[in-house]
Formats: sequence, structure tokens, C-alpha cells
Amino acid sequence: MSYTHSISNRMINLVDRTSIIPIIEIEDTRHAVPLAETLLNAGMSVVEVVLRTTNALEAIREIAQNTTCIVGAGSLVSVEDVIKAREAGASFGVSPGSTPALVDACMDLDFPYLPGAATASEMMTLAERGITMLKFFPAESSGGIPYLKAIMGPLPHLRFCPTGGVNESNFMDYLSLGNVACVGGSWIAPANSINNQDWEIIAHNVERSLINRDGA
Repeated sequence: MSYTHSISNRMINLVDRTSIIPIIEIEDTRHAVPLAETLLNAGMSVVEVVLRTTNALEAIREIAQNTTCIVGAGSLVSVEDVIKAREAGASFGVSPGSTPALVDACMDLDFPYLPGAATASEMMTLAERGITMLKFFPAESSGGIPYLKAIMGPLPHLRFCPTGGVNESNFMDYLSLGNVACVGGSWIAPANSINNQDWEIIAHNVERSLINRDGA
């Protein structure tokens, strides 16, 4: 098996552990562990910390070293991002789009990778590299559910994690699609709730989403 297939298959194994990946933005590193523990205790064990704050890498390190949460690094846009995320202890990487350099970096580091794709050409290019688990981003503005239904016919071997406009009111519609493995969104742990340390609210968001999912 090639390294590229390996990093894709391991990403598939990761997303098979969950149907919802909270996308979180952490400004204060002290919030990282309490947040991860809140998510774990409420029933979610996989999270994506986006590299949009100065403390994001340290937050990933804190979660990786001090909890059993599977933490990924999001918003990877350069090879340097990939290297730093891996060094911080991230278990996987996520990017809004993809480039050959990003794929090569993840392959070289044996780093499970969820690349973004919004068009059939992008999806086919990644599939040629052996990557069949993709982030569909930005989901809603790229055609949303109708697009994923349409792409299922010609590209039935691909699986997706839609993000971007996915929220509490529509995530179940995405999960109902045969080619959607999971969804990602910020509604579980919004930045303001994290900053205010509203752990009970975040736990309630998890529980409500899981109830909606399991009740479908």
C-alpha cells in the first residue's frame, strides 16, 4: 500500500469514530483541556483545532498530551503548517483546499490528511493520489446537498466531510447522504462559548446534536 493510500485510509478510520467533528478556535490555551474534556464527557472524541489564533498549536499540544481526545489541526495552508501541526501532536490535518506540496508533506510525515475540495476536478485529482476521504468545503456555497447527491453517481468511491455552512439545522440532512461519512461545524463549541468558559452550554450542544442524530 502506498503512503498516500495509507494516510487516506487512516483518515477514514478516524472519521468512522464520529459523525460530527467540532471545529474549534481557541484563543486562550488554558481553555484547551477543559474544552476537550467537556466534549469527551458529553460524547465526542474527535476535534479539529483551527490554526487561526496565535495559541492554536499550543492548544493542540495541550489536548494531545493531557486528554484522550483525538485532536486534528485545521486550516493548514502550507508545508510549514503541516510540520508544526504534526510536531504539536495533532493526529490528523485538515486543509480548506489542497496542493501537491501539502499532499507530499503529509505523505512524507505519514500524517492522516483530510484535504478540501469543491469541484469534480479537484476531487478527481486527489483521488488519483489515492485520497478518497475529502473535506467538501465550503459546503453550502459550493452546492451543498444537491451537489453531493449529483457527484455520487460519477464518483461513487469518494466519501466526504462537509464543512462550511453546516450547522445544527442542516447537519442531519448531510449525514443522510450515502457519500457523507461525517460533518464538521462550529455550532458545537462557538468561539464565544469557549472564551466565556460556558462548558455546560457546550456539553448541551453536544448532547442535543447526538440526540438528534440518534433519533433520526
